[in-house]
Amino acid sequence: MNYQLISKSLMVNLSLRQEPVAISFSDTVPSDIPAYQGRVAAGCRFWEEAAIRTFATSATDHSLCAIGVYTHNLEPSANHQTDLHDALNVFDQLGYVTNADLPGIPTLKSRPGYVIYSPLPDVKSTPQVVLLFVDASQTLILTEATSQVEHEHPPAMGRPACAVVPQVINTGRASLSLGCCGARAYLDTLDAGTAIFAIPAEKLDLYSSRIESLAKANTILSKFHQLRRQDVEAGKAPTIKESLALMAAQ
Repeated sequence: MNYQLISKSLMVNLSLRQEPVAISFSDTVPSDIPAYQGRVAAGCRFWEEAAIRTFATSATDHSLCAIGVYTHNLEPSANHQTDLHDALNVFDQLGYVTNADLPGIPTLKSRPGYVIYSPLPDVKSTPQVVLLFVDASQTLILTEATSQVEHEHPPAMGRPACAVVPQVINTGRASLSLGCCGARAYLDTLDAGTAIFAIPAEKLDLYSSRIESLAKANTILSKFHQLRRQDVEAGKAPTIKESLALMAAQ
């Protein structure tokens, strides 16, 4: 795939505010991909930084995110295990995540050594998941594309936001994440009007093609409905043909 062209197409047709983010899991890291430098409070923070640069992370870089280590099946340290236990205890006490909920949280089936993040146009190795930060109108087109590519609607997931990555890898199907309170605290780009749409990278060309067609169709149909509304509110009762003719005359 030409990821530069696909990224440009997604940016234009969905009017995205930031580059799509590519994620891949690996036991090794290519020599031209730098290791992450710095510290983050949660693994989802890497999504925001990956919109502007390429880097690789290890389990150590995720050390302050017990939940992310769990969902991504990274090698846990003793501190990870303690933090995960403590976090789950608090979640259970709050009724936020109970023991009965745990089996329903997707986790990566294999144990990777590294996670590689990159802006989609800059990918240096084949990604597994592509993340889009989207609003409701963009999600409309994406769910329409999913129904045509997957022949079913994408699931809408809640906490934890990072579980959307193993969800897509494990199923090979796109998924919508509504985020979680943690991700919304750690990610500046994940504001109240934004969600995350994750696409399996092997189907990215199919999605890009459908999104382009559906975006054009939505633009035309939106104009049609706007003109029709104006006519009806003006006291008219236009037929479909009359509304189409009015639109063609614009």
